[in-house]
Amino acid sequence: MKNILVATDFSNDAYCALFYISKLMASRPCAIYILNVFDENTPLHGKKTKLFGSKKRLKEIATESKEKLTSTYHKIIMDTENPQHRFQTISKKGILVKVLAKTIDDHQIDLVVMGTKGNTGAKEIFLGSNTVQAANTLTKCPILAVPKQIDYKAPKEIAFVTDFKKGCAKETIAPLLYLASFSDASIRVMHINEEKILNKEQESHRKLLELCLKNVDHSFHWMQNFTDKAQVIDTFLEKLDIDMFAMAHHKRSFFEKLVREPVIKDVSIYSDIPFLILPHQD
Repeated sequence: MKNILVATDFSNDAYCALFYISKLMASRPCAIYILNVFDENTPLHGKKTKLFGSKKRLKEIATESKEKLTSTYHKIIMDTENPQHRFQTISKKGILVKVLAKTIDDHQIDLVVMGTKGNTGAKEIFLGSNTVQAANTLTKCPILAVPKQIDYKAPKEIAFVTDFKKGCAKETIAPLLYLASFSDASIRVMHINEEKILNKEQESHRKLLELCLKNVDHSFHWMQNFTDKAQVIDTFLEKLDIDMFAMAHHKRSFFEKLVREPVIKDVSIYSDIPFLILPHQD
């Protein structure tokens, strides 16, 4: 991963995501692009949002975006002091997911990093709407969602949640293996039993995944099926003291089912653990 893209809205949560990936990539040289996307409705500091933006207001928003990016740039350099990292700021007007997609192509981005704060701020929101939209749109680039203002902790235990239906190929889990290599992390594969036994296709995917993990400390864990999958994942992550968890995202996937489910309010683990969303590669 040579090129990292971090989306920011200048909140503390967004800066936490930037700081987290800077620490995670501390031993690797890379370019980190800090992106802010704005439009006519982006609030200006100290001013009320107007229903209809003027050209003057848009110019003010653009200026403020660049100024805040410059401030963020200097802050992250001071906080990390890593000569191996090259930071670059990007300020763009537009729709977030469209700007993300174009920036990924323009700069050959290997990983997108985002905060997980939902628009409502309610703790029962599993992922913010921007993160979900990005995951559904950016089908070729992995996304690391960093929750709230957590303290950085090198991941030693990483969970890969799968139904063994897709997403077990080496190309899909390559970003997971790469990030795990930084801290020599162990990978814990979690499968929720929806049927008593795996079908032939699932068993084939399980064997393929086991082959991909042959050089990594790993283990397989079978969890009983529950109506609320979010709850059983929460229990698993807490029980194994997981530092990061990952899923492969594809059409009609386990990931899609999960983000549609109303996550119950006592599921707290998601607010503490970074989540790696892997695009399915055939």
